[in-house]
Amino acid sequence: MLKKVVSIVIYIFAAIGFFLVVGYFAVRFGLTNTSGIVDLQREAFIGSATSTDFAPSDPRGTPWQKTEEWQVLEAALRKDTAALDRAAADSGVPARLIAANLVAEQLRLFFTEREFYKQFFYPLKILGSQTQFSWGVMGMKEDTAIQVENNLKDPASPYYPGPEFGHALDFRTTDVESERFARMTDQHDHYWSYLYAGLYIKEVEAQWRKAGFPIEGNPAVVSTLYNIGFAHSTPNANPQVGGAAIDILGVSYSFGGLAADFYSSGELVDIFPR
Repeated sequence: MLKKVVSIVIYIFAAIGFFLVVGYFAVRFGLTNTSGIVDLQREAFIGSATSTDFAPSDPRGTPWQKTEEWQVLEAALRKDTAALDRAAADSGVPARLIAANLVAEQLRLFFTEREFYKQFFYPLKILGSQTQFSWGVMGMKEDTAIQVENNLKDPASPYYPGPEFGHALDFRTTDVESERFARMTDQHDHYWSYLYAGLYIKEVEAQWRKAGFPIEGNPAVVSTLYNIGFAHSTPNANPQVGGAAIDILGVSYSFGGLAADFYSSGELVDIFPR
């Protein structure tokens, strides 16, 4: 009997190890990436990189504002105002721009993880925090978080945002991996998730500005770049709005387009002004 129990335990741990290894290589080789689209309905968002007039161009309207899921997300965002404002101040990125990417990420999560939404997000009016392939409420991958950290310390990097941010993500312990994971997945304080997101935005803005194509003030393009990652951030004179496809009530949005829809809307302007 003891041998059988030991054998079962060994098989269980072997299975767990197998799935962890599969998950690691799935993330490493991009197998968990969500398929994306170019958002043709939002070409008007691109325009001038310095323009701040981003009127929604989708003739189908914006049904995300009329959903129960948005009401839940709005309530959760109001609870997180202080954390978002603090991260905005420390990253030099407007809170509304960070919130725009949060809105797109959370609505994507709400409409794909329906059971979790019904059991936790809806009754508790909380944000969804991921802990597997992507981390925290902003859905950032570990590799991306590490690159954000490294870019702050490397003046030769095209993403280097300046010396004033050099210590923004310094670790307090020698167990960097554990501390990073704890930061990004803390379900009680989302400050670090927002700060990493804000610094990511700061870094890609620096990259495009140094290349001669500034994107500050263009939330659709900035949010698209947040979604598609450093590897696909290629400065050019005619950036496209797109990213992961997010289906809401039969309407397919791109990540960048949905984020820009929120940014240009009147939602939460009392706490996150444009």
